Amino acid sequence: MSNSSDVLKRFLRYVQVFTTSSDEHSYQVPSTACQFDLAHMLTDELRSLGAEQVEVSEHAYVTAHIPASPGAEHLPRLGLIAHIDTTEQALGEGVKPHIVHYTGGDLVCGEVNGVPVALSDDTLPELHKLVGKDLVCTDGTTLLGADDKAGVAEIMSLVARLSQHPELPHPPLGICFCPDEEIGHGAELLDIERFACDYAYTVDGGPIGVLEWECFNAAEATVSFEGRSIHTGDAKGRMIHALNMFTDFHALLPPAQRAETTEGYEGFIHLEGVSGTASHATARYIIRDHSADAFAAKIDLINRAAEFINAGSDTKRVHVEIKQQYRNMAEVVSVRPELISRAEEAFRAIDIEPRVLPIRGGTDGAQLSFRGLPCPNISTGGYCMHGVHEFIPVESLEKMVDMLVELVKRFSEV
Repeated sequence: MSNSSDVLKRFLRYVQVFTTSSDEHSYQVPSTACQFDLAHMLTDELRSLGAEQVEVSEHAYVTAHIPASPGAEHLPRLGLIAHIDTTEQALGEGVKPHIVHYTGGDLVCGEVNGVPVALSDDTLPELHKLVGKDLVCTDGTTLLGADDKAGVAEIMSLVARLSQHPELPHPPLGICFCPDEEIGHGAELLDIERFACDYAYTVDGGPIGVLEWECFNAAEATVSFEGRSIHTGDAKGRMIHALNMFTDFHALLPPAQRAETTEGYEGFIHLEGVSGTASHATARYIIRDHSADAFAAKIDLINRAAEFINAGSDTKRVHVEIKQQYRNMAEVVSVRPELISRAEEAFRAIDIEPRVLPIRGGTDGAQLSFRGLPCPNISTGGYCMHGVHEFIPVESLEKMVDMLVELVKRFSEV
């Protein structure tokens, strides 16, 4: 068991720091003050490792520069980015990581109220490939936080290795740890000019070997329904029930375009939540598609569904507000094919065959790419993010540090 590895020690320490972000408080960055706890910890560790220009901003962005190896000082600076917050979709406070030596069958990570918290190969078909490996799991009461503290630990372990072995070839490096990625802020307030990188990678993916440079086009739709509340005893012909309008509206959206029926490059319209009474209701949808044309068609579908309901009403009672969130970063990254080829080479150098997949979600890289910093995404090694079954193989943590060493080496050979 690899209990003594640098990256494992860092990871076990970082996941125990509470950093859950909050959509309710998304008007401020960071959305939760606790994210500063990890930001300050990383700042101190970076300084102790000899990083330069180490700063933590008023918004909890940690940035640092790592000097190049001898002879590579003139090369473009490469950025490595991860996020410090964890999702609020599962409890992120009081994380108690432990290592399970997986021998097959169901993966039991813990027990809650006498009931095992277990993961089967029906839920995770790749589980059988992990037999014989040491897996970092939760105790079943919280998420683990590998998304993205695994990325944080892997980058920090890279910095430590370069500090210990300054002869390892690498260009000037920029390091950034961002707050609030899980609620869509991510790298929004990163000062790109001060970061001063020509290109970067986010280390924020899933199973080891995954390389992503395409993501969804994304928008959020807020649909409001204005009803007319009348006493139920006198309701006939007079009440207009807002929640019934919502159900009629939702029924106009094709089930085949729901998230749970799609995969790969297929987009979706996903109902995130609905609240209301007879007099007023609000539904929140997210709209996703890799294709710009299909993405526009999904937005049009929502607008046409609202028009259809309004056409049968006495007045306009359904209102749609569309908020654009991010675009497919393939538009930008595709013109820098070396970012993909060098990452593929780095994976193969550690005997991992890379898998280039589209991201079925968002990434800080999308936002950064359209702000002028081309930024594909690479794996961390984790599985089952955003829930109590989240885990990561110790081997994947360690191999990803080796991969990053190989990656930065390739940028010193330009």
